[in-house]
Amino acid sequence: MEVSMSFSNDMDDEYEKLCRRMNPPRVVIDNEACKNATVIRVDSANKLGILLEVVQILTDLNLIVTKAYISSDGGWFMDVFNVTDQDGNKVTDEGVLDYIRKSLGPESCFASSMRSVGVIQSMDHTTLELSGTDRPGLLSEVSAVLAILKCNVVGAQVWTHNTRAASVMHITDEETGLAITDPERLASIRESVCNVLKGSIKSRGSRTVVSHTVTHPERRLHQMMFADRDYDRIKDESVLDDKQRPDVNVVNWYDKDYSVVTIRSKDRPKLLFDTVCTLTDMQYVVYHANIDAEGPEAYQEYYIRHIDGSPVKSDAERQRVIQCLEAAIERRVSEGLKLELCTTDRVGLLSDVTRIFRENSLTVTRAEVTTKAGKAVNTFYVREASGNPVDSKTIESIRQEIGQTILKVKGTPEDFNPGSQESPTRFLFGGLFKSRSFVNFKLISCAFNHYQMETCALKA
Repeated sequence: MEVSMSFSNDMDDEYEKLCRRMNPPRVVIDNEACKNATVIRVDSANKLGILLEVVQILTDLNLIVTKAYISSDGGWFMDVFNVTDQDGNKVTDEGVLDYIRKSLGPESCFASSMRSVGVIQSMDHTTLELSGTDRPGLLSEVSAVLAILKCNVVGAQVWTHNTRAASVMHITDEETGLAITDPERLASIRESVCNVLKGSIKSRGSRTVVSHTVTHPERRLHQMMFADRDYDRIKDESVLDDKQRPDVNVVNWYDKDYSVVTIRSKDRPKLLFDTVCTLTDMQYVVYHANIDAEGPEAYQEYYIRHIDGSPVKSDAERQRVIQCLEAAIERRVSEGLKLELCTTDRVGLLSDVTRIFRENSLTVTRAEVTTKAGKAVNTFYVREASGNPVDSKTIESIRQEIGQTILKVKGTPEDFNPGSQESPTRFLFGGLFKSRSFVNFKLISCAFNHYQMETCALKA
């Protein structure tokens, strides 16, 4: 049976390669056809997941999709994207344009059947995947434990939604600056971090994994939160009010055997990626789509079928699609004041910064941690834990402690006016108490003692 399945997969791969040799993908980039956007046309032999691959490449270049027309009914994939840079201008950088041609054209790496959707290659760090119940000061505790265990956080994506928290962290060894490969040490790291995630309270499904895959981190975060069922609404709790919540509808077009998904929401960067990623991971195929995001509101229309060829079959399935798409859009909503930190990287930097936020009663709704050429470039979206507007004196106090030139404010605290209700999802970094003690200080002390015992045993 296994031999038969392997033979079938090999045949499928060879057939796909033959189709692509006979019909190589074609990319046309036109800066004249549209007055205010660069038009990118992609024609290619169709295959499962190709739409997500194309959207991911454009998203990773930080391009904004203002309009898109998608058709992949049958064996051919034809897409038109109107894109701009982040400043709303046409894309004129020849380096970027050449990268698009190579990535989507005949020389594209995604033409290989060996590449999974959303894969990136990196061997210079170890990847930790964390998920669990959100609570005050959680990331401060996690990052403190990693610092004690001589791990440097060189990259991280952190999302919170609907009382759940998820993070993909890239860590290296403090001394070598390389990936950590020793199985015993990895097991110790995983155990220590998992203990912190569990905490001293009963929590649902805490999970720490040392990942050996190379899935795109933002796609992986969607998958982790989907698996954690963050789309299940808590009674009497709403992450966004009704005016902010996306309007998602699913109806069946019986004449054509399609389910039609329509989404109206406030536009933001990476919205198209989040939607297509979720539909793909829920095993739906997009046959046609129309995207219009030229104004402050984005309109998305998808004609889909399940991977088995059927439209949405029941009301329960329809509700699940609606809830999952709402959650996918809400996860990346940037609520709060944007702070950017840029300084020389060092072990424990993330722990120190999150501790300062927590001591000043700030909670972070989303964060991105990166390291480039020895420089830490971090972005945080912060709010008062009480739900009140961020006080300018608080921000100034934090900047004085961290460094005026190191931490910069994008926007002004006076202009930031969060809702009056406090959400249970906004606690990953922050806390309700201005205490220097950790919620689970005993767990961190245990991790430190465990690390000392292991070090002594190795020296012996």
